[in-house]
Amino acid sequence: MNSPQPASAPLVQIEDLCVTFTGGKLPVQAVSGVTLNVARGQVMALIGESGSGKSVTLRTLLRLHTERRTQMRGKVLVDGRDVLALSPRELNDYRGKTTSMIFQEPLLALDPVYPLGQQIVEAIRRHEPVSRAEAERRALALFEQVRIPSPARRLLAYPHEMSGGMRQRAMIALALACKPQVLLADEPTTALDATVQIQILLLLRELQRELGLSVIFVTHDIGAAVEVADRVAVMYGGRIVEEGSVRELIRAPRHPYTQALLGSRSHGAMVPGQRLQTISGSPPDLARLPPGCSFAERCPRASDLCRSSQPPVEAVSADHAVRCFQWQVPERDTAPSEQPVGDTHAPA
Repeated sequence: MNSPQPASAPLVQIEDLCVTFTGGKLPVQAVSGVTLNVARGQVMALIGESGSGKSVTLRTLLRLHTERRTQMRGKVLVDGRDVLALSPRELNDYRGKTTSMIFQEPLLALDPVYPLGQQIVEAIRRHEPVSRAEAERRALALFEQVRIPSPARRLLAYPHEMSGGMRQRAMIALALACKPQVLLADEPTTALDATVQIQILLLLRELQRELGLSVIFVTHDIGAAVEVADRVAVMYGGRIVEEGSVRELIRAPRHPYTQALLGSRSHGAMVPGQRLQTISGSPPDLARLPPGCSFAERCPRASDLCRSSQPPVEAVSADHAVRCFQWQVPERDTAPSEQPVGDTHAPA
């Protein structure tokens, strides 16, 4: 039986999490020893390139991986509950009520054969003993809260009848339907145009503050992380390589990968007359991870030690940690890459 958490304890505690997919020819070590804490009412952003383990970490918090082809080791606690030890019935009660998720593409996450209002009503009644009339009233209030115009009419609409931005707002309403404590957002603005992205980010931040939610926000875009997050964790090769407050990590990044991500941004990172910086090479093959630092082959500061041994986590300050042997070595003045600008996996 889970004991109640002290108010000062992190709401989400992940310790030495390892996730391995075993369905292919070789096992894929998607997450390797991730440790992460999220306080109550805090927004944590996970950033990094595709394949770095961000979404896998997020989906592990809801145990959405295929159990027969996935090995999960470590500890995942949410409000004192051991998520990896939950029974199927306990897991169904936990999903949506304690922790819920905003998926990247709501058209795939929402049921196409039921009106949006019916899906929200069903979610509410699954977790709470309320009448249909009360659930419908709450569904209408949720649509009003996420600022969907003509909410009563939109409750009768099917997902395909809504625009991308309105579908994402409906997805947010569904995620908040049962008043969860933890909200997981898996790149919720990637498929939207720039104007709608800003609207959704501002809405998420406003709702988080209003409801006191703890949020884990996955994104490729450092700019989006700055808009919504209190803290940022940078992932690469299935590991967290740097973590700190938004202010400290953006102003004084210590890991070469974090510095490269910031340098590859088109906004605010370019010097007139120079090409956009890129990160040469490709992310590591997670089925054949190197013995040392996964970023060593792409790092301009890598040494033999980096290629042969895993760097430990070191404290830069009380609020900033980095996993790197070379974090105290000054960044070299390297020439811009000669590869084509489009040949990069770094986020824009």
